[in-house]
Amino acid sequence: MNNNLRFELSFKNISQLDNKLNFCKLNNIKNINIPCKGLIKKDLFNSTIKYISKNYNEFNVTYHYSLYHQYSKNKEKSYQDFLEFVKSSQTNKNFEILLVSGSIKKKNFDSVDVLAYLKKEKNLKVKLGIAYNPYLKKYYNVCSERERFERKISTGLINSIWFQYGTDIKVLQNELIYIKKIAKDQKLKLFGSLFIPSKQFIARFRFRPWKEVYISEKCLFSLDNFFDYTIDLVSFYKNYNITPVIESDFSSSEKLDSVYSFLENEK
Repeated sequence: MNNNLRFELSFKNISQLDNKLNFCKLNNIKNINIPCKGLIKKDLFNSTIKYISKNYNEFNVTYHYSLYHQYSKNKEKSYQDFLEFVKSSQTNKNFEILLVSGSIKKKNFDSVDVLAYLKKEKNLKVKLGIAYNPYLKKYYNVCSERERFERKISTGLINSIWFQYGTDIKVLQNELIYIKKIAKDQKLKLFGSLFIPSKQFIARFRFRPWKEVYISEKCLFSLDNFFDYTIDLVSFYKNYNITPVIESDFSSSEKLDSVYSFLENEK
């Protein structure tokens, strides 16, 4: 399964990014994701794209483009910035885009709106990834995710779905069935967020839960339960051809070994 993985990088500056890219290179990691959140936005995000394109073209990179974090001045300017970003991706075969609205949706400028604008562009052939949170309706009383998905997929611009992390496989399975039903014959690549359980991860999440990320009390109060659930999730991903995206830190030999050894325990 190790060849069918993606790894998300976190870093504070280009020097740290370079160290992590070298680590990936030494460990034969080819598929990486660059998020657009925290410090990685605006200047650092743009510098990262230029740096990787110039120095590390051997990687298959998916850039997360957050419309919230990359917003600049007004809708028109922000859309033009994104359009230029999309056009630049067309000249680089190892460069893909995951479009996300961001932690706070901008009025009339979220992923649904921007996809509708892109659909009207002439001579623009592009395929994008979109995020999907299966847990919103059941656990956060947000009922719009399916409607938003249908509007996004109807543009014909989507080639991949990226599932938010959570700890309810039954809900995830139900939403996967729904997505396949709506997408019909459209060929979609599927990706799923994955965290390797640890006491540190549990402590951080209990202290400051992430917005609209559901982790059960059963997992948060028992590391053994969290391990058991995650092994089940890895098996689910494998059975449904969903590529895991490792979001846990892996940037040392010890940490990377723990990721691989954990994945080898799948049922």
